Amino acid sequence: MDVAPLPPASPGPRPGPRRRDRHGRGRRWDLIPPHVPGYRTRRQQFDDTVAEAGAALAERFPRRLAHLQVLVEEVPPSDPAPWEDATVLLGRALPPTREHPARVIVYRRPVQTRCLGELELETLVRQVLAEQIGSLLNIPPEDVDPDAWLE
Repeated sequence: MDVAPLPPASPGPRPGPRRRDRHGRGRRWDLIPPHVPGYRTRRQQFDDTVAEAGAALAERFPRRLAHLQVLVEEVPPSDPAPWEDATVLLGRALPPTREHPARVIVYRRPVQTRCLGELELETLVRQVLAEQIGSLLNIPPEDVDPDAWLE
């Protein structure tokens, strides 16, 4: 009985970029082009909203908020501090330390679940930032961002 020799082993993937996918249809492109609003994810849109609101407040108090960091996190920690309520937090203010400047954290998921539209989201983000910055500066939130409380 004759046994056919095994074909030589494949040298592996070809070096260099692939020009076609495995079915020969060509490169895959984004389904949504970058100039369409749906291109950005909800997380990226939320980050932009927080950054714009934080920049507007930093312009309002340039000297007092010069080193303020505005951060976005998904959800608040599951173990709140003893002085915090058991309610879901929308934001948190952390005073400056030797290692870190003053920080304001906005929690994306709790804020987004309370809003139905973009205008509501923007207003709530501004209110959360005003409350947290007001607690850092010891001034009422209405004085930090009066326009956020008009509606």
